[in-house]
Amino acid sequence: MIYEEKTIDSEIVYEGKLVRVRRDHVTARKGTAVREIVEHPGGVAMCVLTPEGNVVMERQYRYAFGRAAYEVPAGKLEEGEDPAEAARREVREETGYRAGSVRFLTRAIPSVGFCTEVLSFYLCTDLVRGETDWDPDEMIELEERPIEDLYQAILRGEIDDGKTVIAVLMTMALIREGELEGYLK
Repeated sequence: MIYEEKTIDSEIVYEGKLVRVRRDHVTARKGTAVREIVEHPGGVAMCVLTPEGNVVMERQYRYAFGRAAYEVPAGKLEEGEDPAEAARREVREETGYRAGSVRFLTRAIPSVGFCTEVLSFYLCTDLVRGETDWDPDEMIELEERPIEDLYQAILRGEIDDGKTVIAVLMTMALIREGELEGYLK
């Protein structure tokens, strides 16, 4: 039987713009334990697929890792925002495309051990090109790449961003199952 921990007490130790960190004291099988939890509002990640079978990718510097990351468009949820609407908003802001179709793919918990973030994944198609609307602190380079190339790069370990791996693999599964005809060249 799995032992379910119960909260004894909880305190907020940090409150920032994006996350809040709390320290909880909990019951444990042999006494008590401390759990440090990062509270995050959740987010969305999108595989933005052009009619030619290309995925719109972003390259931007990620300070936490000290390097540029190659990733699918993504963003955090605003309070009370519907994830599908957030996906539409983020695609428009970050890529300039308006998605005529936003299809739910899956949800994933990036780090179940200490963070409350849940990511919702979407496939965005039926695209109409427009203008980007980046946040003032965003410096994004956009690139379109064949989904098969991205798939192979993931298998070779060249793409290590978790949300990108999930979005591309889920989309490739749909293509290979025949649900997205014409996208794989």
